Amino acid sequence: MGRLRTARIDKWVRGRLGDTLVVETRDPLLVWPGAFPPVYGFALTEVAAGVLRPASGSSYAGEWFFGPHLPVAQWYDVVVDDVVVECGAWTLEDLPDRVMLTWEPGVLAWTEEDEPVGLHARDPHQRVETLRSSRHVEVLVGDVVVAASDRPVLLLETRLPTRYYLPREDVRLGLLVPTDNVSACPYKGTADRYWSFPGPPELANVAWSYSSPLPAVAAIADRVAFYNELVDLRVDGVLLERPESPFSRAEQRPGGE
Repeated sequence: MGRLRTARIDKWVRGRLGDTLVVETRDPLLVWPGAFPPVYGFALTEVAAGVLRPASGSSYAGEWFFGPHLPVAQWYDVVVDDVVVECGAWTLEDLPDRVMLTWEPGVLAWTEEDEPVGLHARDPHQRVETLRSSRHVEVLVGDVVVAASDRPVLLLETRLPTRYYLPREDVRLGLLVPTDNVSACPYKGTADRYWSFPGPPELANVAWSYSSPLPAVAAIADRVAFYNELVDLRVDGVLLERPESPFSRAEQRPGGE
């Protein structure tokens, strides 16, 4: 399953269930459960009184990504008035004095300092930057050119392929079908527009756009990017090799099929 890693970090972290503050710390412990992104491990004294109740269940009922990824020592329900998140918190066998709470969207709302953050805690070792470029970028599905631009913004993110964000007017959106898919990223914000390629081959939610990205990546606003893992990219006339990443697997992609 992987090795547990921890590190202290200087942030004010709070989690809320509805309008109720359920956990708060100014001395958080980042916990990396194996190869998965970090969450916070809280001292029991940092959790509001009465919020944690020993659970009768023994497995996380939500999406597997937001549950524990290492052996659990104790399961807890998260309880606020009549609202109960069953098995929404746990301690790990390798870290029994710290409790972790789920980061599944729509369950608890999290802030680092006064900024909302979702999906998981931000990793201090993860770097995201944008660069404006004049490279000529073409996006192809088979022999069909679905986008071509000399005005890309390159987004470079640790351990992921470079993404090429193209002006919307340089994308042949008439070849794509809009979907209602939405996804969130702790570093970029909410991708609120997605498109599928109807085929052949059919590529579900292969392209996306951020209307209001986080300030650190404001340059990608309203631009369209494609999964390099699913389409062909030609940059300055050179066909790029398709990368392998977690998003090569459909179950790892938001709205993947």
